[in-house]
Amino acid sequence: MAGKSNGEHADAVGVVDDPGRIRNVALVGPSGAGKTTLVEALLFATGTIDRAGSVVDGTTVCDHDPAAVRQQRSVTLAVAPLHHEGVKINFVDTPGYADFVGELRAGLRAVDAALFVVCAAEGVDPATVALWQECADVGLPRAVVVSRLDHPRADLDGELADCRAAFGEGVLPLYLPVRDADGGVTGLAGLLTGQLFDYSAGYPPQRSSADGAVDAGAFAESRGELIEGIIAESEDETLMDRYLEGAELEVDTLIKDLETAVARSAFHPVVPVCAATGVGLAELLEVVTGAFPAPDAHLPPPVTSPDGKSHPALTVDPAASLAAEVVRTLVDPYQGRVSLVRVFSGTLAPDRPVHVSGHGLADRGHADHDVDERVSHVYAPVGGTLHEVSRCVAGDLCAVTKVGSAETGDTLSGTDDPLLVAPWAMPEPLLPVAVVGRSRSDEDALVRNLGRLVAADPTLRLERNSETHQLVLWCMGEAHADVVLSRLRAGGADVDTETVVVPLRETFSGPAKGHGRHVKQSGGHGQYAVCDIEVEPLSRGEGFEFVDRVVGGAVPHQYIPSVEKGVRAQMERGLLAGRPVVDIRVTLVDGKAHSVDSSDMAFQTAGSLALKDAAEKGSVVDLEPVDEIVVRMPEEHLGTVLGDLSSRRGRVLGTENDGVGRMLVRAEVPAAELLRYAVDLRGLTSGSAHFTREFARYAATTAS
Repeated sequence: MAGKSNGEHADAVGVVDDPGRIRNVALVGPSGAGKTTLVEALLFATGTIDRAGSVVDGTTVCDHDPAAVRQQRSVTLAVAPLHHEGVKINFVDTPGYADFVGELRAGLRAVDAALFVVCAAEGVDPATVALWQECADVGLPRAVVVSRLDHPRADLDGELADCRAAFGEGVLPLYLPVRDADGGVTGLAGLLTGQLFDYSAGYPPQRSSADGAVDAGAFAESRGELIEGIIAESEDETLMDRYLEGAELEVDTLIKDLETAVARSAFHPVVPVCAATGVGLAELLEVVTGAFPAPDAHLPPPVTSPDGKSHPALTVDPAASLAAEVVRTLVDPYQGRVSLVRVFSGTLAPDRPVHVSGHGLADRGHADHDVDERVSHVYAPVGGTLHEVSRCVAGDLCAVTKVGSAETGDTLSGTDDPLLVAPWAMPEPLLPVAVVGRSRSDEDALVRNLGRLVAADPTLRLERNSETHQLVLWCMGEAHADVVLSRLRAGGADVDTETVVVPLRETFSGPAKGHGRHVKQSGGHGQYAVCDIEVEPLSRGEGFEFVDRVVGGAVPHQYIPSVEKGVRAQMERGLLAGRPVVDIRVTLVDGKAHSVDSSDMAFQTAGSLALKDAAEKGSVVDLEPVDEIVVRMPEEHLGTVLGDLSSRRGRVLGTENDGVGRMLVRAEVPAAELLRYAVDLRGLTSGSAHFTREFARYAATTAS
């Protein structure tokens, strides 16, 4: 997203003051569908850049991250603005791989519509179907781009059928491909206008009549389906009657109703595109500018004051109070901390103070914060470069640098009216990776860099385990972990990974008796304490219970708490295996004291020795943490998932249908068996399943 600032294309990406002339559009879809290549082709075709980048050799304009070059895919979102017919379009290119769903969610937060890009040779994968439904749930307008028409295995008709089966009947093509004698796609025939868009000479296309360019029967059939689909969503109830009576409907009327239905998320046009030849680029831009809504077509997200008090709804008005959100933050080697910002209300301008407020996410290393800072510069980001601009108005996207406290998800607002935008949902990272620096200086660099990475990436969680003394990064998957480790090393930390240790517990499996005797003479001062205890196990989760059954004052009353303190201290240190002890009842039954030499510390030591003695005489067993997980998957994967859970020593609690075609499996699984489950489950179900987990209890280990 960031790089060396450059004023070369400042005019092409410059300020737009009317929110009605802005479109914010995310490109989503699986890796390999050609999203980044498509964005670069659009930038090049409109003159925003002077050459198209290459994803293969790492010179892409839209993704400059070294990890992306190594993995050969996008790993962060990138913004690519361009101007078309007086409208500024902010294309937000999002990663397609599941590990980077946090970048995808951030991209969707920044936009008002989405283009689902699917490859003409690949079909529609389950993860894309799930994302389509997620966008549908929030009413986000969508269109479908069938890309890579030049692929040797491209099957446009088959891909259209797959899209309709996956996304629903409201998905219909606006154009048919026009082919040359060799079968290559040289243009598109518009089903509504009857125009031919000929790309034989490149972009922009030459327009003429489509008569004779495609099969007349196929054209008429597809046109009829399209018109019926538009009429079904039209607010004009007379259109269907006129159509059935054979009346010729005005093209302008159909286009207007089409655009209204798309903006209302009731209809989803399909545009075939080939980025390499330019086919479909002009038509895609027409759909984006004409059918997708401007930012002022709906209300911004709700806001409160930083202390949670209610606040009137925002309006998409450049003259209103400032309310903007940091949708992505990263540390760039040239600019330092760079934050991508969506302005919902007001105008963000340089050399002005802003209030930075954020939601506390203590489990992921984020703390509540409310501070005033100054925005020195405002930029229009174009992939890997920044172009300085004079302002950014409501509805637009921009980047700011060196706002030191700004983290992903934070709100920028006016200092006179501090606000907090409601957060968006982020997935829980479920793959643990233990990291360690190779030297003391590496450890210091590791700590410094981790703070910046966690602040920038809400899908990254940092855990410092006090029992295992490991530093554990919770990531979304192996590719995500690779990116995090790469950025740590780029920041000067030479780090290694090590096996994640799952902290165990100990407990007694049956009753036992222990005798603790601490008698010591030193420098004329003695220490004397004797105690006898009985230990019995409690049910899992009941903790610790201490009972006093001493009679006759064998242990003076003031020393009974000392015995308990010593027992508790030994429980924390562990017994046979040095693991914390849980779920026991300790009963003090007898003891001895000395009128002079007994003391608090002596009875603490005696209590500790008594518990160790009971462990040596009795039976102590290991306990392992068990998590309750909920797996959501398509029904066809149920048997595979159940079999895999059984191999992980899992206990299935139940299965049910969630009502929208997916199965839910609830199970208890030892935490040690879940270390790589995020990766393995994805492989078992082709990326169509996901799970959540939470600690359930400790149980006697059944590992062989």
